[in-house]
Order: sequence, then C-alpha cells, then structure tokens
Amino acid sequence: MIGIDSSFLVGLETQGHPFACACREMFDLLTANSETLALQPSVLSEFVHTVTDARRLTSPLSVTEALDRAWEWWNAEGLVQVFPNAESTELFLAWMLKYRLGRKRLNDTQLAAAYWTADVKRIVTLNAKDFAVFDCFEIIVPTPSSPPA
Repeated sequence: MIGIDSSFLVGLETQGHPFACACREMFDLLTANSETLALQPSVLSEFVHTVTDARRLTSPLSVTEALDRAWEWWNAEGLVQVFPNAESTELFLAWMLKYRLGRKRLNDTQLAAAYWTADVKRIVTLNAKDFAVFDCFEIIVPTPSSPPA
C-alpha cells in the first residue's frame, strides 16, 4: 500500500506545476501496477489549502473546485482511507520527541504515524526529506522520464 502525500496530490492536480508530468507518469505507473493507494484526511485539507492559494499558484482553483477534487479522491474506487487513532497519536508524539522535530513538522509527522500504524510502508511525495527522518518508509519521488525541453 502506498500513502499519498499532499505534495504529490498537488503536483498531480495542478496544471502548470513543475512536476505535473512526473506526477501523472507516476500515478499512471502505480495504477498500471494495480498498487493500492492510501489517503489520510489531513492530506486533503493541505491539498485544498495549497491549490487555492494565489500566492503559490498562478492559476489557483476555487475552494469549490478544490473541494470537488478532494471529494473525488476521498471516494475513489480502491482507495484506502486511513484515519489517526490512539496508536498513531502515541507514535506521532514519540517521533516528535525522538527526532526533536519542531512545530513545522507536526502535520507530516502525524501523517507518517497514521500511515505507519495502518501498515502503509511506502509514501509517494515530492518532499522526500519530510519522511526520510523516520528511516522506516520506502519513499517514492516522481521524477520526469525525460528532461524538460
């Protein structure tokens, strides 16, 4: 099972994103290989927050458009919905202390803990460093099959 990070989802769903083609290629490869994808609710909130931000994107989505896309992802056939629970919350707190992470690492650490306790051992992301610190995931980073022209 492969957990989706918001950076991958943003790259996949945003026209003109520098990694849009690489994310599409990776998604097509995962789909062709019948990989099971997992999604945690916080990924969707971060996705909506990012793709509606005019400071980050030249063509941001409206909140309604972003929520429609989030809804489609959350209800996609074959997708596994992953929720935080008591075990993942304890792991989140332990990892924050163990790795001496600061406040800017709260969401990624909580996401990683929820995925880990749901037996999601691989994560597809554009931000490998966000998950490398835990040294327990296989991190999949989409890279273009050919250099940009």
